[in-house]
Amino acid sequence: MTKFISRLKDLSGKFNAGVSNEPVDTPVGNKEEPVDTPIDDKEQDKGERDASRHRRQLKRNLLRLKRFSTQELPEIVKKPFTGENPLYHQRRFWLALGVGGGAIALSFAGWSLESSLPDTSDALTLMRPETLTIKASNNKILQQIGPATRETLKIDKIPQQLIQAFIAIEDRRFYKHQGVDYQGVLRAAFSNLVARDVVEGGSTITQQLARMVFLDQERSVWRKLKEVRTAQKIEQENTKDQILERYLNLVYLGEGAYGVADAAWVYFSKPVYELTLSEMATLAAIPPAPNQYSPIKNPQAIKERRNLVLQQMQEAGFITATEAEKAIAASLVTKPSLPKRLERFAPYFTEYIQQELPKHVSPEAIKAGGLTVETTLKPEWQEAAQKAVIETVEESGRGQNFEQAALVAIDPRTGEIRAMVGGKDFYKQQFNRVTQAQRQPGSTFKAFVYTTAMAAGFTPYRGYLDAPYKVDGYTPKNYSEDHLGWISMRDALISSINVVAVKVLVDVGWDTVIDVAHKMGIESELKPTYSTALGASEVNLLELTSAYGTFATQGMHTKTYGIRRVLDRRGNVIYEAKFKPDRVLQEDTSAIMTWLLRGVVNEGTGRAAALDDRPVAGKTGTSDEARDLWFIGYIPQMVAGVWLGNDDNKPTWGASSTAAYTWNKFMVKVVKDIPVEKFPERPTDLEGRKPQLTIKPIKPKSIFSGSIISKNSDDDDTPRRSRSRRTRDSDGSSSEETPRRRRYRTSSVQSSSQGEPTRRRRRRQEVQSQEESRPRYRRSRRQANTNSQSQETPSNSSRSYRRSRRQASTSSQESAPVRRRSRRRASSDSTSSSAQPRRRRTYTPAPPAPRAPRRTTESAAPPPAPPAARKEN
Repeated sequence: MTKFISRLKDLSGKFNAGVSNEPVDTPVGNKEEPVDTPIDDKEQDKGERDASRHRRQLKRNLLRLKRFSTQELPEIVKKPFTGENPLYHQRRFWLALGVGGGAIALSFAGWSLESSLPDTSDALTLMRPETLTIKASNNKILQQIGPATRETLKIDKIPQQLIQAFIAIEDRRFYKHQGVDYQGVLRAAFSNLVARDVVEGGSTITQQLARMVFLDQERSVWRKLKEVRTAQKIEQENTKDQILERYLNLVYLGEGAYGVADAAWVYFSKPVYELTLSEMATLAAIPPAPNQYSPIKNPQAIKERRNLVLQQMQEAGFITATEAEKAIAASLVTKPSLPKRLERFAPYFTEYIQQELPKHVSPEAIKAGGLTVETTLKPEWQEAAQKAVIETVEESGRGQNFEQAALVAIDPRTGEIRAMVGGKDFYKQQFNRVTQAQRQPGSTFKAFVYTTAMAAGFTPYRGYLDAPYKVDGYTPKNYSEDHLGWISMRDALISSINVVAVKVLVDVGWDTVIDVAHKMGIESELKPTYSTALGASEVNLLELTSAYGTFATQGMHTKTYGIRRVLDRRGNVIYEAKFKPDRVLQEDTSAIMTWLLRGVVNEGTGRAAALDDRPVAGKTGTSDEARDLWFIGYIPQMVAGVWLGNDDNKPTWGASSTAAYTWNKFMVKVVKDIPVEKFPERPTDLEGRKPQLTIKPIKPKSIFSGSIISKNSDDDDTPRRSRSRRTRDSDGSSSEETPRRRRYRTSSVQSSSQGEPTRRRRRRQEVQSQEESRPRYRRSRRQANTNSQSQETPSNSSRSYRRSRRQASTSSQESAPVRRRSRRRASSDSTSSSAQPRRRRTYTPAPPAPRAPRRTTESAAPPPAPPAARKEN
């Protein structure tokens, strides 16, 4: 109405013609002024008179329109439905109404159908909604979940007779129709009616493909209409060969087999190109009822159906009568196998991927399914890792008392996980020891302590005293239980000296060390304690290996990941990894640490990991009682970590060198395709480097330092973990005793012309006669009384945790060596020239040796090492 009024205003001049100038009666109550007010022509010009006339005419038209809308229009509308012959009594009214209404309804239904149809442009690539496919970096399928096809074939790789078998029984006029075969529908209906059974389908192959990819199995007219229209659209957008290829790769053929390639393996354990004509006809007979026509469950039913397929092939001219008869006469022999889609490669890794997927993809997308996950795994490396783990457990596990092993390899430049083995056998236990096991890293954590020191400007030749040490009640002990005296940080790391590591932690502060470790990739909680320097806080193998990768990339750290991309069922990328490296260490700090860790492999505890053709850096680690055996090593292009141990945390009898050897077995195979790269050179100027971080030294309440008990001992073949030692008397009898951890050691040396007892020590050492004893830390040595007479003063033998070695007497006269006997007292009568049999006696401990006074000191940087300790090895 508003538009109409506006139009009237614009065309008001046109309505003036033939309109009376007589005034229009105004209804009662109208407050408007009279429309025919006289105008003085003398006072107005011609333009004003025209404008006045137009206004008056417009007002008249508006009044007439108002009167028509309220009085005349209703009468015009009502007239056909009233009176003697109303419109609804006429047949033509209802006919027109029916035709018009039907046309409107059909138009709406058609619009609704078209709008509900799926987008068929991706019919050849769309994944089923219930599936999940996990692929390796080379597109090898690692695992499939749901109704997915494991092996897809191109149309030219599918035998022609197999194609003809499906066409003959499912859609004989496949190459003649445009998605819907109306003749085929009538023919199928007639055949089924005559046979009183479903012997032929009415749906074309294209219709079946539309149902498999886009629709469900609902039985309704609406779903059938959608199927028909979808099939027509597929035919318009794709060739016949493309449709046929897609169908043969997706069709469900029972027993978990999707596609002809999977079915050939499930029923006959052979590829499709080896199938006989009888076997091809068998596969083509399955689609109408996969459970009913299963060759494994119902061989008689499938045999009858197979013969029908062969007859249809003969009628269609695909095979001769002789070929049909021969195939019908052939017996049906199956050789069942599990579907390939149920096979899993790298199961620990694929399980990890499924756990990581919800972090990157919405729950709705996961529930909808049809996802394809592209991962970082390299199958060749994975096979080498699995072999190394299994061989280590089988060859060394029983002898060293460990049952499990784990290995992970990472590309430190990108953060991609390239191999992951979480245990010996996934199908017996799914616990992933790479990502789920939290274990004490032992000495591998020392790398973070020393890294913090190097970043703070310390020189690797800074000297520390390796001696008995106690700080705030905590007493670190070296694995060998010996002390080396003054030693540089470099040598302490190579020899894995625990005391020095704790002293370095005190100097730089545990808060600083924890912060550096977290920036390098450690995600687990690290506790601010002195034992943190020795790996007391638990971590997992993945994060520890990732952190070591920071050294390989000259201080750059990239978060580790296993998922590159996730595609939805239409092939759209819904997630893509885009992790960027962060600099957490300066290049010179990283180069110094690599130089130090190379020393561990070349000279220290990691020798078993060395490679012949390239440099290697890494660190071994062993937790308390060898419960965990570690080695984390790297080359410039890759970092890998190995863990050995038991799930119940039982001690092992092994050493971290076994883990280093496992690392070596893995790396020897994978580096064949990796070019040799050298590590960056170590900075030449190690003194006076500018600190790159602010340290927070610890201020202990008390520090106790003892003197060194013995010099560095030679290697002993006796196991260090032995809890007992066996001594042998002169008569050949043996006894076994168990030492206590805290002990005193005394020595007695005498000169005599007769045979005298001597000590077995780990290192043979010269002892001067008439040497006075010196006080030792928690150990005492009884003063040796020597004289020229052939008289022996009784003395107590020392108590020791390990077996001791034979010690040569320093007497000027020849002495007869005897075995050391602990906790026994030598006979006071030893003047006889022949040794008498000794009896076991009760040991009376000597009075405790005086302790060095306890002193409290403030934290201070240790004095520099002696000049000898600064020489580069």
